[in-house]
Amino acid sequence: CEDCGRSLIGECKLHGPLIRAKDRVIPSRARLTLPHYLTLRVLELRAGNQQILGVFAKKVIQKRTQFGPYVGQLSTKLTCYDESRLVLQVLKDGGKYFLDTPNEDCGNWMMFVRLARNQEEQTLVAYQHCGEVYFTTVKPIEPHTELKVWYAADYAKFMEASAVFIKEESDVCPLPPVAKEPVDPCICSSCGSTFATFALLESHQCIHKDRV
Repeated sequence: CEDCGRSLIGECKLHGPLIRAKDRVIPSRARLTLPHYLTLRVLELRAGNQQILGVFAKKVIQKRTQFGPYVGQLSTKLTCYDESRLVLQVLKDGGKYFLDTPNEDCGNWMMFVRLARNQEEQTLVAYQHCGEVYFTTVKPIEPHTELKVWYAADYAKFMEASAVFIKEESDVCPLPPVAKEPVDPCICSSCGSTFATFALLESHQCIHKDRV
């Protein structure tokens, strides 16, 4: 204690405890990479002070805006699984690897984007290009709207997932094949593949443009 000159274990009984100053909290790598027109919001606080975050638009984001690439650690086994996020894999050097993000210091802001529960709330499509994963907007995103993502048609095949989906509670399952009225499929003029919606067809046609 500098007041009484004693060397003490713990606080001084005469002059009391020290006033402790805390270091400033430094944002993680993932949070620092967030574009200025996006923001993170806490959607839920779970046990152990675990925050469930979502990415929201602060201004209008135009359709066909590309984000990425997704930053993560290449791994043969997924060590960090979150049912609200997409599982992502890439093909590199002939091998199939997970894009793992065990903590915020080894990824970028895209790790916070939650998966879409249905096509109505989907704003982004995920796809693989040159060994990297990108997210692209499938429609204009209004301010205060959460960015939510699902696989593009070809990437869904690669991930062995359904290109048409609906999420109920914690389960993802295909839409029932029954329709009240017949709907004409959207057909790709380049390869003849058919898609349930025009948005999926647009995402698929981007792959042909990249190859050209």
